[in-house]
Amino acid sequence: MELVNQHAKGIMEECKLRARDAGLRFDDETLEYIVTNRDMIELSPKIMIPTLYDYWVHDVRVLSGKGMYEAYPSNPYETVINTRPAISFYNDNNPDWLNVMIFYHVLAHIDFFQNNLYYKNTWDVDLAGQALADKRLIAQLRSEKGRWVDYVIEFARGIDNLVGFHRDLNRTLTREQGHVPDRIDFYFDRFLQKIKSIPQHVYLKEIDRYNQCRKDHADFFDQVIEQHPEFEEIFQKEKQKISPVKMDVMEYILKYSSFLRREENEWMKSVIHIVRSTSLYFQPQIRTKTMNEGWASFWHAHLFLKDDRIRGHETDFAKVNATVTAMPKVGLNPYALGLRLFEHIQEMEDRGRYSLDYFQLKDAVLRTKYDRTKNTGTDYIFFVRENMDDFSFINTFVDQEFVDRHHLFVAGKRFNPQHNTWQYYIKSKKVADYKQMVINTLHHPPDIYVVEEKTRNGILYLNHRFENKPLKQDFIENTMIGIEFLWGGPVHLETSVPSAAAQPGSPYINFWDPGAAGKTADSRQSPIQWKRVRYVLKDRKLHKQEL
Repeated sequence: MELVNQHAKGIMEECKLRARDAGLRFDDETLEYIVTNRDMIELSPKIMIPTLYDYWVHDVRVLSGKGMYEAYPSNPYETVINTRPAISFYNDNNPDWLNVMIFYHVLAHIDFFQNNLYYKNTWDVDLAGQALADKRLIAQLRSEKGRWVDYVIEFARGIDNLVGFHRDLNRTLTREQGHVPDRIDFYFDRFLQKIKSIPQHVYLKEIDRYNQCRKDHADFFDQVIEQHPEFEEIFQKEKQKISPVKMDVMEYILKYSSFLRREENEWMKSVIHIVRSTSLYFQPQIRTKTMNEGWASFWHAHLFLKDDRIRGHETDFAKVNATVTAMPKVGLNPYALGLRLFEHIQEMEDRGRYSLDYFQLKDAVLRTKYDRTKNTGTDYIFFVRENMDDFSFINTFVDQEFVDRHHLFVAGKRFNPQHNTWQYYIKSKKVADYKQMVINTLHHPPDIYVVEEKTRNGILYLNHRFENKPLKQDFIENTMIGIEFLWGGPVHLETSVPSAAAQPGSPYINFWDPGAAGKTADSRQSPIQWKRVRYVLKDRKLHKQEL
């Protein structure tokens, strides 16, 4: 691994100027390295962070990666780390013209990292430096405690998806805005309706008054306090009741575990902190994969084709770009979906189609001709880049026109008894079905939290807020063994499982593993019935109880 030479650095600095002219915003300082395929294989298990702490699973994945590379010799063209300064790596096999295209791609990633609000808690963090400090601490602990360090890492990583990412992000944004966001909601939803039980016409008048105050930039609560002097006191009391600071599972264990409080086990807290903070750092990247790759693909194409320094390589670019951004018939390519959705949003906004007039049009011909020539599409996609994650991006902007234009569909699978074969068929072309299928592939960890009222007598009581997605049965026992170790006592987990009579199965072809689709034909699946159960783990033995 080595820094890029001055010639390449000069080319990249020119790319920065052109990217800024197009509207991208990022720090001046960046670091670029040339890496070999061996470097790529060795860094991939560490999420391309050379300073990340050592762990035996990383070594296993390096061996696996080397085997894969011998069978299928290919590696990414680049990768970039969200840190300050931003660090990017370029494969040493890349020709100069390709590095220009890739650098535009990298700049768009950096712009996304440094402007999307979901990354707010990472904007001032030198991840590479922090990871180096963590690595040194773990190395020191490993020299003192031996294999117990790896046990703690293993157990902590088993629950590192149960971190309160949205809570931490909301706390940061709320603190910056400097006001209590739910005061208005409390006044209208609880105070007027439930505490005062006012008539509907009075309630509507209050809404009108609120809207008028906003127009006049007047303080709405002046009159509220005058009419209801008790409001502020009630609000503060209710606020403490309805919005206590909730800790995620890892935080709760760190604070209340009797096992970790013992003097000889205090060092474990440092290891768990490192695992938790590393997980929190990468949560926004997991939740914006489609947007981030689509944004980078959008800008590398837009900027590369306007760059007069690469004349003569348009065909080479077309080949590489088509490979990266091809829309597969079955499967999901986040580069392709994100790119086309940004292009779709830009065009719709340019023509003024995000309006009530357009949505109320029923005539297909008039909808096709609809064009208010707003030409604000570029500004609008910057707004989308700043404020959304994959769920809101797909749920808001994938519409029937987008599905029709790109010939998208939901694939089904059924058994043909005559030919004794499985058949794939187009199950639906409706936007609702397609959108739901894509959303089902997004990162969505289980919502598991500590029930404090039932956590007593040394028992840690966890509840899984069920969202029609059961926990993976194979993982429950080992994960709970890890929690029991860190907690130092029995662990109870309440969740839902299919009842015996039900036939669970995926209604659609799985994007990532089409062969793993339901073993029964879709038409023969019966609705799944769920029942609540409690898993009890005590002394490393698991029992299941029906509730």
